[in-house]
Amino acid sequence: MIQVTGVDEVTDATFDTEVLGEGRPVLVEFTADWCGPCRQLAPVLGAIADEERERLRIVQIDVDHNPGTAARYGVLSMPTLMVFRAGEPVKSMVGARPKRRLLQELADVL
Repeated sequence: MIQVTGVDEVTDATFDTEVLGEGRPVLVEFTADWCGPCRQLAPVLGAIADEERERLRIVQIDVDHNPGTAARYGVLSMPTLMVFRAGEPVKSMVGARPKRRLLQELADVL
């Protein structure tokens, strides 16, 4: 798992509590150790987690170790970024992107 400061790891067992039960919007990165673009995205997610911690929680879930959650939301490509608000997925994006573009894409859910 690519460790990122400010980004918590969730599992199949903790997903409902940590993500669906969170008051703020939650950006979930579906990731895997073998995923190159996930490594590129790590510093971007870390920076956004730090800057937006009041408005947004960012977590990651390893799809190889937690296949249930990935299957539940139809995640096939890594990285997939999904925003959950009030327990529902409200946005989904696939692939790494620069910080500015990601923040633009998140503007409507923050």
